[in-house]
Amino acid sequence: MSQTLIRKVAAKQVKPMFTNVEPGDRVRVYTTVKEGNKERTQYFEGLVIRRRGGIGPEATFTVRRISSGVGVERIFPLHSPKITKIEVQRAAKVRRAKLHYMRDRAGKAARMKEVPVKQADREVIHPWAEVKAQPKPAPSEKAKVEAKAEAKQPAEAEAKKPDAGNDKKTAEKK
Repeated sequence: MSQTLIRKVAAKQVKPMFTNVEPGDRVRVYTTVKEGNKERTQYFEGLVIRRRGGIGPEATFTVRRISSGVGVERIFPLHSPKITKIEVQRAAKVRRAKLHYMRDRAGKAARMKEVPVKQADREVIHPWAEVKAQPKPAPSEKAKVEAKAEAKQPAEAEAKKPDAGNDKKTAEKK
């Protein structure tokens, strides 16, 4: 099977815009929870200790947090429709792809060196997604003429306008 065919099928299952999470990130993952006939949003906040599966539909990441003194881990599919939003709150400099050693650490031993993070930098457009750019409508002839006229007007206005400093000096001499 060719790679392009696989990617076309996978492109339908991935989110066209997603948040790129990496090991060492402190994230807040908002998920939709269904209880009976009601839906609500719930978040799970913790440290990303693992990322696997690349960027395709099988991509997952594991988030770990301590709840009532007990370590809790959840594995989230990156492109799950249940995930409404992922916020990267903090990022850390890590030298491993998998941070399983964090399971044995608590308190000061679990500290990591922070690096600044911008949420906007983490928003990624999926390379497989078929996001079609909206074609700009061709400008009409009238719009082209008006644009040229507007471009000429400021240049002509500046040429006619006397320099403010020279104007005062001329007024004082008279």
